[in-house]
Amino acid sequence: MIKKITIDQVRRGMYVHAMRGSWIKNPFWAPSFALDSQEIVHKLLASGVKELWIDLEKGLDVVDAEAPAAAPPAAATAAAAPPFRFANVQPTSMADELQHAARLVKQSRQAVSDMFDDARMGRLQNFGTIMPLVEDLASSVLRNPGALVSLLRLKQADDYTYLHSVAVSAMMVALGKQIGLPDAELRDCGLAGLLHDIGKMAIPLEILNKPGRLTDAEFGKVKGHPMAGYDMLAGSGNAPAMVLDVCLHHHEKFDGSGYPHGLKGEEISLYARMGAICDVYDAITSNRPYKAGWCPAESLRRMAEWTKEGHFDPQLFGAFVKCIGIFPVGTLVKLKSGRLAVVVDNSKSLLQPLVRVFFSTKSMSYIPPLSLDLATAGALDSITGREDQEQWGLQDLSRYWLDAA
Repeated sequence: MIKKITIDQVRRGMYVHAMRGSWIKNPFWAPSFALDSQEIVHKLLASGVKELWIDLEKGLDVVDAEAPAAAPPAAATAAAAPPFRFANVQPTSMADELQHAARLVKQSRQAVSDMFDDARMGRLQNFGTIMPLVEDLASSVLRNPGALVSLLRLKQADDYTYLHSVAVSAMMVALGKQIGLPDAELRDCGLAGLLHDIGKMAIPLEILNKPGRLTDAEFGKVKGHPMAGYDMLAGSGNAPAMVLDVCLHHHEKFDGSGYPHGLKGEEISLYARMGAICDVYDAITSNRPYKAGWCPAESLRRMAEWTKEGHFDPQLFGAFVKCIGIFPVGTLVKLKSGRLAVVVDNSKSLLQPLVRVFFSTKSMSYIPPLSLDLATAGALDSITGREDQEQWGLQDLSRYWLDAA
């Protein structure tokens, strides 16, 4: 029996009878073949084929077709269960959510460390055990998008491997919320962010933690982490399709110059395009052993340039800027009055955030810190531009927005 399916239904064990599309672009030498290894499945998924026909006499059917035709009442009830919803997610202030976020960062650091250690030892745990953490992270972001993301940016360099994944998880949820994804997809986005770099556990520690520049051979091994992670997750047998996709394709670029498959434009899924943006933003804003992180606003400026060069989906990057903020929390700004301030909260206004004033450029001296809501009707000051803290000789700006929040 020959059956037509879409590419997202493909799985190992099927037998491909024929594919729709130009034979010139077909990466397979034969018109029909067995999907008898994960490598061939990878190749098919990356081929750009949208539809194909499978032979049910020679291979497996789609997963859903294996369910009995007449499901018992209990199964029918389960199938009709309402979609997942986050419970009791009410907006909170920056100050309140920062307290909760601090506890979450501590808990998630240990949980992700344990999970990555298990992956390195080849005993990846069931994802059901980390879903409560994913839901807690997502709920924090939904209550106040800036708190957790801003706090994670302060991670130490030696925590990068673990908290980078937590940060990408949080930003995937924030971006997903910005573009209107339903709660069930937001939860999967959070899981995808948490697991997107798990393939790095297949990289030798001396390469992964190397403080200096990598050799070409070392970088080649690092570039293998998306495929290694995909194999780990696929081998578990219970990773959602979105998680597998983001893990495999978060280093693809919109212009086709990325890896591992050189996908271009909408050949890259929405979720993998989201992952690419979130992954790069956290990487360049984080302190690393070999490089200090850029400030949030400078990072967005650089990423805007890279978007013009073809690295990111322009529409998605625009949505990302809206959810992170034109002046992200922690950005040093200069006001019309000549005072310097740090952005404390931008959830109410992208252009007129709540700031903490602390320095006068006229007297070149520190002044008593003062919180100022630039969005209020009576505000007499406004932002004239972003400033570089190094040029002003300023250190540890985080204390101003942490204390003020």
